Formats: sequence, C-alpha cells, structure tokens
Amino acid sequence: MTLAVTTQQKIGFAIAAVAIAGWLVYIITTTRRSAQPGSEIELAPNRRPYLDDDAMEGPRLDRYLMWSLIFLGVLAVGLPLYWLREPSRQAGAQRGFDERAVARGHDLFTPAPPPSDPGSRVPHFGCSNCHGVNGTGGSTSYSLPGTNPPKQVTWQCPPLNTVTLRYRDSEIQSIITYGRANTPMPAWGLAGGGPMNDQQISDLIAYLHSISIGPEKAVAQAAPLGTDGKTLFDGYCARCHTQGFSYGEPGTEGGGAFGPNLTAGDTLRQFPDENDQIDWVTNTAELGKPYGTRGVSHGIMPHFGEMLTPEQIKAVVDYERSL
Repeated sequence: MTLAVTTQQKIGFAIAAVAIAGWLVYIITTTRRSAQPGSEIELAPNRRPYLDDDAMEGPRLDRYLMWSLIFLGVLAVGLPLYWLREPSRQAGAQRGFDERAVARGHDLFTPAPPPSDPGSRVPHFGCSNCHGVNGTGGSTSYSLPGTNPPKQVTWQCPPLNTVTLRYRDSEIQSIITYGRANTPMPAWGLAGGGPMNDQQISDLIAYLHSISIGPEKAVAQAAPLGTDGKTLFDGYCARCHTQGFSYGEPGTEGGGAFGPNLTAGDTLRQFPDENDQIDWVTNTAELGKPYGTRGVSHGIMPHFGEMLTPEQIKAVVDYERSL
C-alpha cells in the first residue's frame, strides 16, 4: 500500500533539504577556515576588524534596504494571493478526504476478491452479499432463533441506498456497531464484538451517503402506493412491526417483532395526540432523546419525512392507530 505525497509535502521536503544542505556547507566551510594557521585577530569572527561607518551606511546599507523592500513586497503580494486561494484549497482537501473515505467504504461494502487480486489486501466485509450491489436490497439464508430443529428461512434484507434518508449518522453507526437482535444483521463494531473499528464504520457510512438515491427519487418511488395506510404500512413498517414479514410468513399485522406491538393500545397511550405520532414518524427523536409520553429514542426507529409525503405519513399513522 503506497501513500500519496501532496504538493505541500513535496515543497516542505524541498525546503528542508535545502536548509540541511546549506547548514552542512556552512559547517564544512567554517571548520576548514578555523583550521588554517594565522593570527587570531584575522581568523576569529568576533576579533576581525569590521567595516567603518562610511562603508556600513553607504552602498551596503542601500543594498540591504533594497532586499528588505523586495521581501516586503513579496509578503504584501503573496499573503493576499494565499488568502484568495485558501478557501478553494480547503474545499479541495475536504473533497479529497471524502472521496478517499468513500473509496475505503466501497471496499468494506463489497465481498473480498480472489487472493490473486491486489484488492484482496484491504479489508472487505461483504455487506453487498445481503444488501445487494450498490445497496439496492437483497436476501440471505437465516436460521430463526428459538426454533428446534433450527428453521431456515430466506430473509429479505432492506435496501441501503435509502438508509441515510431514514437514519441519522449516529443512528447508522449504532446499528452497524451493535447489529439488530434476532435478525441476520450481526454486530460489526468492536464495541459490539465485531471486527470493524470506528474509522472503518465512518468510511462505510460515507459510502452509504454516496449511493443514496436522494429524497426526490425516494418520494417518487413511494408515489404509486398512494395514500392507502395498509399498503404503506406493509411497504415501510411491517418489516419491524409484523413478525415473520421479512421472510414471507407474516403473523398478526402490527403485532410486534423487532419493533413494538401496535395492536395492544400502547400506540394511543404513547401518543394521545395524533399530531405527536405524525411528528414521530416524520422526524423521530435523536438517539437518546425523549419522545411521546414516556419513550426514549434508541435510534432503531427510522424517520420517513424524506421518503413519504405528509399525506402518506398521516395515512400510515391513521392505520396504525386503527390497529
């Protein structure tokens, strides 16, 4: 793995090399001079007769003043030019930083290539094996916990090209780090017992942002569903709130699975005012912040304000309250 050297680093290395070379030349010349035989008054720099006042305040002084004026002009012109270029330099540096993070995140997202491929030397965690190429969604075989003998199902994994529209970065980081219990999503972060460090998770999130389809396209995808609450619920909510929905064996609609049971009256107790529930589905609360009458956000409930229209969100809320 090679590290790219920036232009600034090259200039710095060149200046350092010139300074070191000049210092070596000075040491060598002064050493040779001091080794020559002769009078101390003629050889010692602090004992040697110097120029008289006429020589000091004549052409020599004019020459030094001229050089001072030249360097002052360089500073007067160079500093504003540097200041004018600095915003674009910073923007370019940030752009380069982001592009490198996305490239590393892409490697993490994709499966490992054959050992003969040079790309196999960098980490690959194969997120696309479950979530599809470019995060468009996929499936994986999963052994349901608590079944004896173990029951194998085909679990439909969610698309990740909309995950940054549904979750904040801190929430995505938490999900990647600790996984989702009783689903195929394992804990990937070191804090959760997985192999990814914080930098790798940050790079992966940068890649997820790069493949996002954006709010306009997400809303357009939901438009054919209209404002039918049940249809919208099945398309966006049942994965978490209906047991077995993700593997084609749905149980009680809204009866609870990874998400809470919506049929036991808890929804109306949590949100006596329907507008509060609409705001919750639209925006949710930040990780660790309170919501409703007694809830605290754990960062696992997505928000749909960038994926559904206000009319569609109200239709979903009306349907959930009817359960």
